[in-house]
Amino acid sequence: MICESAEALAQALPRSGAIAGLDLGTKTIGVAVSDGLRSVASPLTVIRRTKFTADAQALLEIAADRALVGLVLGLPRNMDGSEGPRAQSTRAFARNLERLTPLPIAFWDERLSTVAAERALLEGDTSRKRRAELIDQVAAGYILQGALDRLRHLGAAG
Repeated sequence: MICESAEALAQALPRSGAIAGLDLGTKTIGVAVSDGLRSVASPLTVIRRTKFTADAQALLEIAADRALVGLVLGLPRNMDGSEGPRAQSTRAFARNLERLTPLPIAFWDERLSTVAAERALLEGDTSRKRRAELIDQVAAGYILQGALDRLRHLGAAG
């Protein structure tokens, strides 16, 4: 099920259970996961992309191993808020993934998540080589943390 808003995701999710944040790139997918109470996002891994079937299988194995209850995909909008080819590609990925899993799938505006991740890694004095290895999963963490904060806010308001 694809949820077009944080509100729709909040209604689709059970009260507790970890969710994953995904930063879809052309060559990699950064993966971050939350704790069961959905307070903190932690970078987990990077999946090297090959073809959709293999990419989806790797994601669904992580979902099963960690008993995830939902997925949040970073939606790469343009700075003016419009959606370009990368956003359409992300939406297509979500539609294909939706056919393979009952987990609710939502989108989160990922503008500047990679910039924030890069800044955090630079501040941590991470080497260039190590930054390249970590950037996608750290960006996924930023995406997921944004969604978690919004979900928590919705819970407090509800």
